[in-house]
Amino acid sequence: MSEDAPSPAPLSDDDLRETLDLLATAVASISDRVDDQARVLDRVNKTATEARSAAFAARKQTDPENYGEIVGATIDGRIGDTLDRVGQMAGDLLRASNHTQEVLRKVEDARSDTMRQLWEREQKLDRFKSRLPWFGLGAVVLALVLTVTLPRFLASNASMCAVLGASWTTTTTGVDACVFYQR
Repeated sequence: MSEDAPSPAPLSDDDLRETLDLLATAVASISDRVDDQARVLDRVNKTATEARSAAFAARKQTDPENYGEIVGATIDGRIGDTLDRVGQMAGDLLRASNHTQEVLRKVEDARSDTMRQLWEREQKLDRFKSRLPWFGLGAVVLALVLTVTLPRFLASNASMCAVLGASWTTTTTGVDACVFYQR
């Protein structure tokens, strides 16, 4: 195939100018279309980037760990003071319980002491009751002795004889005596 194709005839200046104008118009049109396509691709790229960012944000929002941290922070922020107050009240209740136990222990000790003292008094009362008949017998014996000896003692001097309503006189044998006269 050695045949050479005949070369086309050279163009005139007007034809060449017209061809160049057509080529320039075509290149300008293609350039405008390429620019439009570049703008469209930029918008598509921007939309894809926004969609990707939204997907990452949605994935972060639906992540259980992240959601748990958000919920935990919210709960801590809202009920933290309440939990602190509850903890303080629990401490106060523990202290009050300890104080109550101490008071109850003291009351129990006091009750034990009172019961011991009451038992000791009952023991003393029982001992006294067992000795009471002896005291009564002693009182009767003392009363009998005093019945016999007291008037003799009282009548042994002149002033006591006068208190008894008797007279102090001397007998015929020379002994002083306290004498009661009947009238």
